[in-house]
Amino acid sequence: MRSGAAWLASAAQEEVDEFLDGLSDNALLSLPWLFEFWALPHQLPPEGDWKSWVIMGGRGAGKTRAGSEWVRRMVEGPTAAAPGTCHRVALVGETFDHAREVMVMGESGILACSPPDRRPVWEAGRRRLVWANGATATVYSAHEPEALRGPQFDAAWVDELAKWKKAEESWDMLQFALRLGEHPQQVVTTTPRNVGVLKRILGNASTVTTHAPTDANRAYLAESFLAEVQTRYGGTRLGRQELDGVLLDDVEGGLWTTAMLEACRVERAPSLSRVVVAVDPAVTAGKASDECGIVVAGVVSEGEPGAWQGYVLEDATVKGSPMDWARAAIAAMDRHGADRLVAEVNQGGDLVEQVIRQVDPLVPFRGLRAARGKGLRAEPVAALYEQGRIRHLRAGNLGALEDQMVQMTVRGFEGRGSPDRLDALVWAMHDLMIEPAASYRRPQLRQL
Repeated sequence: MRSGAAWLASAAQEEVDEFLDGLSDNALLSLPWLFEFWALPHQLPPEGDWKSWVIMGGRGAGKTRAGSEWVRRMVEGPTAAAPGTCHRVALVGETFDHAREVMVMGESGILACSPPDRRPVWEAGRRRLVWANGATATVYSAHEPEALRGPQFDAAWVDELAKWKKAEESWDMLQFALRLGEHPQQVVTTTPRNVGVLKRILGNASTVTTHAPTDANRAYLAESFLAEVQTRYGGTRLGRQELDGVLLDDVEGGLWTTAMLEACRVERAPSLSRVVVAVDPAVTAGKASDECGIVVAGVVSEGEPGAWQGYVLEDATVKGSPMDWARAAIAAMDRHGADRLVAEVNQGGDLVEQVIRQVDPLVPFRGLRAARGKGLRAEPVAALYEQGRIRHLRAGNLGALEDQMVQMTVRGFEGRGSPDRLDALVWAMHDLMIEPAASYRRPQLRQL
């Protein structure tokens, strides 16, 4: 479904002129305030008998505007003095200042979105908006959940729930207060974060969701902002959360965490001692096949093994035929000047090497066989991350790889499908750091 704004942007000038000329003077004056005409699909309320509507999106995706317009939709009647669907609304932000400056007075806040004849009055002393029809919207701080004990509402707008420090308590108090009218409803506008309260809300049968990345609202965002954040965060796990608006889930007992991965981010790698391309071949081909994990990594192996530093340079994973992934792996070697290609050969055996040599007969190749389960094999690599000895190149397109990493436990992979990207990473680090370090120490032990 396209918005009216999208149609205007793509229509021929003659069509635009014909459309505008066909409007009455009143309709033309009203057009800027008709949100249903301008709204993006994720900004409009879903149909159905829902209790909570969660709007998840990246930074600048238009979540605040959607929340403001929903409040207007609920409290305004056919005329300024006519009653609307709701009469008493709670506006809950992280702090009073946030709620006032963003939800009420911000550029996409309620006051800015309201036409002059429908604009409510801000009563600073009582921290509330008052409409001409008597409806009110009162501001509350999530830092003070007890303030929600006592009042009652028929609607609520909750902003940036995922960053509240007292999210559980404030949300629970709001649910007890949301008890007026025949069907009280609430809207949650938030950039997703891996917090329990948000995941529980999303799991409720009475919850509906809409979602959009930052880029969906690019017509209203500075091009320089979009270029900067895409350059800095595109392809990273943080970018998937803050720009794509994806809820990133760390599993209990995971070998990696989001915080650990964000801490290992670097802009560039130094001069590397060795670079390898690691391949975890797909067992099957075709539409239903797994991806073929292809990861490029390098190491600075100067001095004692405890001082070696690993760098993950690129995730070049592809989905396709054996020749497709063989070509992609060789291309990754060429891009990074890799010294060797390593690949798991448990499933394909000699066929893996044969496919690769059809693309490049002279490629330096080493086949690796797994003797332990995925979780146990990944554990020593995760230990290197805990020691701060592996870094991720920010421009390496590593977001999907990192999604798999945080879902790997000693028990095994707890995500969907096969962790092909992670398997390739593990093979790379075994070849670059773990096995060479073990060989480095053995002669010294014999001398002792």
